[in-house]
Amino acid sequence: MSDTPDEKAIFDEIASQIAAKAKIDLATIQPQSTLKDIGVSSLDAIELLFDIEEHYGITFPDQGPNFGSDTVQQLVDVVRDTLAAKAKA
Repeated sequence: MSDTPDEKAIFDEIASQIAAKAKIDLATIQPQSTLKDIGVSSLDAIELLFDIEEHYGITFPDQGPNFGSDTVQQLVDVVRDTLAAKAKA
């Protein structure tokens, strides 16, 4: 059995962090939402990225998430893929 969280658990954690950072209702965060759409500022987005990295013990690849255009689901995908690569290493 893998210790890697499943996609729903990753989404729930990231959505929770976004809601706390943006001070918005968790229910408003959808997989297709971008942080820009949700109202997360550029500075908050950078802090959020660091918080996610710290929470999961990962480092995003150089071509990591683009908070202006990438969706929450794309962020979840990057975290999932990065965790999977870390587990294989």
